[in-house]
Amino acid sequence: MTTPQDRAGAEDPSAERHDLVPPAASDSPTASELLGQALGGAAKRAGLDPAEDATTGHVVWRAMGGWRGIAESVLPGLVFVVLFTITGQDLVLSLVASVGLAAVFTIIRLVQRSPAAAAFGGLVATGVAAALALFTGRGEDNFVPGLITNAAYGTGLLVSALIGWSLIGLAVGFLMNEGTAWRADRRKRRAFFWLTIAWAALFYARLAVQLPLYLAGEVAALGTLKLIMGLPLFAPMVAVTWLAVRALYPPRGTRLDES
Repeated sequence: MTTPQDRAGAEDPSAERHDLVPPAASDSPTASELLGQALGGAAKRAGLDPAEDATTGHVVWRAMGGWRGIAESVLPGLVFVVLFTITGQDLVLSLVASVGLAAVFTIIRLVQRSPAAAAFGGLVATGVAAALALFTGRGEDNFVPGLITNAAYGTGLLVSALIGWSLIGLAVGFLMNEGTAWRADRRKRRAFFWLTIAWAALFYARLAVQLPLYLAGEVAALGTLKLIMGLPLFAPMVAVTWLAVRALYPPRGTRLDES
């Protein structure tokens, strides 16, 4: 036996539609959350986790990969510049030595079963740059991938800051398990904006200095300045970013000075 309320519910199509409403879209990760996870995961693998209780020097050292990471980052480029200069611009020999050294670093990591992602990435980048230079026969084209990378990174960071979705903020939000909640905090939003702008400025500064040398065909000067503007500028930026983020997210048990 049905009651009047049962019949009313059966006759009201909206009641049935209400039961069939699909789950909220928020149940699945948004694009910003996925990007934050990717950036945060990369930062964590590089040793840049604000949740860890580590000194600034230790964090910067880990971000650079220690002595091995520095060697893998610097030596292939240094070998290219030195050989290109002392051999009277022997492009083939310089490129073979540079790529070969990057390959040796990768093989050593594989043999030792240590994380080889960074070394392998360096090998691929070195190989692509060398292939381009060999194809064109111009030594300066060995630096084209680096110029493109600086332009892409700088633009991506700048645009993310200007539209209010700073890439630094997305990475830190994931690491600190707050997602995009930092955007509701004016202090954090402002700090992440300027940090992201600073990183964008670093990439654009590299581009501004190196592009004219590339256009002028100054291979030795271009290679030298690329090394100088690499880790020596990367390390201070990591330190500043780390200190700023730790100020926003002090370790548990640490009381902020309210002076």
